[in-house]
Amino acid sequence: MSVGNRVYLKRNLPDPKLVEAFSKIPASNIADTMGRSCAMNPRIKLVSSPVAQVVAGPAYTVKCRAGDNLPLHAALNYCGEGDIIVVSNEEDDTRALIGEVMMAYLYKVKKVAAIIIDGPTRDIDEIGIWDFPVYAIGTTPGGPYKEGPGEVNVPIACGGISVNPGDIIVADPDGVIVIPRNDAATILPKAKEFQEQDEKKLNLTYEGKINRDWVSKLIETKNVEIIDDVYQG
Repeated sequence: MSVGNRVYLKRNLPDPKLVEAFSKIPASNIADTMGRSCAMNPRIKLVSSPVAQVVAGPAYTVKCRAGDNLPLHAALNYCGEGDIIVVSNEEDDTRALIGEVMMAYLYKVKKVAAIIIDGPTRDIDEIGIWDFPVYAIGTTPGGPYKEGPGEVNVPIACGGISVNPGDIIVADPDGVIVIPRNDAATILPKAKEFQEQDEKKLNLTYEGKINRDWVSKLIETKNVEIIDDVYQG
């Protein structure tokens, strides 16, 4: 077997009902129930204009060599509707791995749910106005090579976070988080409860009724000194 130069056609997939449920919860609420350690680096940000605020789907992972998109082309042939393409690129920021033609194929033909790229895109004048979630680190007119090697549907790192094929990806205007497939059923009820409590706190804040006594108590436990005077430099 050609390790480092493979395309796996099959993945272990999450329960579609779990994916649908996570699509109704903000990424930040989910992340706060996961030790706040599941969010991709904010250099990966939304660069298009999707109408839906939250998108969720199973990860279809692509491991590219820096500035080379041959594995991504292979993924375009084999991915399916509802997948979220997640692309590692050795953190290269000099070459766009995808532009309007490839993106249109994903959006209009394959009907994937979104694409997450740890690298630049291009043709942003068109892609930027599409109702299709595209996350990237930025844009450049510089194009990619097509030499390989690379892999599809293997474990990767994207935005500093481990992603396995079939993990649940949740993305919204704040950014992207990764929910391990085997943990998703345990995380969901906690995320729902957190969302409910967060909405209650927000309503109390707007009404001017929020209780912030916990801040004073926490400051005291951290031995913060409160000085009723000006700083004397």
